[in-house]
Amino acid sequence: MPKDQRVPEPDVSGAPVRTLRADARRNRTRILEAAEAVFAAKGPSASTEEIAQKAGVGIGTVFRHFPTKESLLKAIMHAVAVRLTEETRALAAEGDPATAFFSFFTRTVEQAAEKKTVVDLLAQAGIPVTVAKPVLALREAVEVLVGKAQQAGAVRPDVRVPEVMALLIGVCQASLHTRWEPDLRARTLAIVFAGLRPAAAAAG
Repeated sequence: MPKDQRVPEPDVSGAPVRTLRADARRNRTRILEAAEAVFAAKGPSASTEEIAQKAGVGIGTVFRHFPTKESLLKAIMHAVAVRLTEETRALAAEGDPATAFFSFFTRTVEQAAEKKTVVDLLAQAGIPVTVAKPVLALREAVEVLVGKAQQAGAVRPDVRVPEVMALLIGVCQASLHTRWEPDLRARTLAIVFAGLRPAAAAAG
């Protein structure tokens, strides 16, 4: 891509709001990755200076892309949802239909703690998490995973996506707020998965 070629920059809902040169877009990506890591490590005490340093950019660059902490946090949530959707689609396309859905569910719960800081900061500030389009895309990707698992006989045929999303959100929330140890998480997931599998498979 030529250096001066401009690409749309999505807002937190996924709609293009302005265009960015390729180098500016790379800076934006680095800032988001750095902010996610810094917030996860330090929580509300994280400073914009720390984020800029980790991203390898000047603090002015951070403020040009994200004038407020609210805009930065919303962008992180958007990026997390988009990344999770991409991972889910890759699993659906390339993974073993009998195991891909359970791998997705397990990975999402394991990664929930990394999202806790951002979710809590948004809640503390009274900021709504507006990632409607990415969440819809994630739901559609999960529907494909569930359908393939059902065709492979790994998930009960009466299981629907609303129940799967409700279970996923509930388990992630529990993991977020109760500091699950790996052993407790594994046992809990085993119980959830037993309920999702056909009776013969669960018994086996």
